[in-house]
Amino acid sequence: MKLALYSYFRSSAAYRVRIALNLKGLAYDLIPVSLVRDGGEQLGAAYRAVNPAALVPSLAADGAILTQSLAIIEFLDEQFPEPPLMPKAALDRAWVRSIALGIACEIHPLNNLRVLRYLEHELELAAAARTQWYRHWVMAGLQAIETQLAGRSQRGGFCVGDHPTIADCCLVPQLFNARRFGCRLDSLTRLLRIESHCLALEAFQQAAPAAQPDAS
Repeated sequence: MKLALYSYFRSSAAYRVRIALNLKGLAYDLIPVSLVRDGGEQLGAAYRAVNPAALVPSLAADGAILTQSLAIIEFLDEQFPEPPLMPKAALDRAWVRSIALGIACEIHPLNNLRVLRYLEHELELAAAARTQWYRHWVMAGLQAIETQLAGRSQRGGFCVGDHPTIADCCLVPQLFNARRFGCRLDSLTRLLRIESHCLALEAFQQAAPAAQPDAS
């Protein structure tokens, strides 16, 4: 299957998919879409023809276009089942989805680029107020996940168990973005320990924003 990923190096949603592709050992073409150049290439007609929502990532799979990072990752996990990104036990799979959705649906939508731009241009919030908004919602979400994971009786090196899952694909990019905005993460000891296990893996290292061709 020929795969091509429309990506922006600092997009946490695209970062999630890059991690998943690397964990699966899949070759893919990377098509950079700058979210800042010329007001945002994602807003142009060429990219809207790929993804009408004007969001990254998008994945071309043998010509079919898939959108939404979690849908893309689940597709990859079903199409290429080894190594699995979901545990076998139903309860563990529910835990993975809970963490992944907590990040992708609760934390990320409140602090992604188009929201921050709306706060700046439409509501005319100053930079300090926008940063305060970001830090509040990110930390509230991450602290909830920290508490959630700390209460689990079954633990491992990753969010759920001893192997990376979709939850880890979501966690690492969110922590990266939190640092960009100066969030104080010291209290998130469980999440930081999981992150360290993830970042020891080549799949995570190669997916990092600094390692992308459009990072310069």
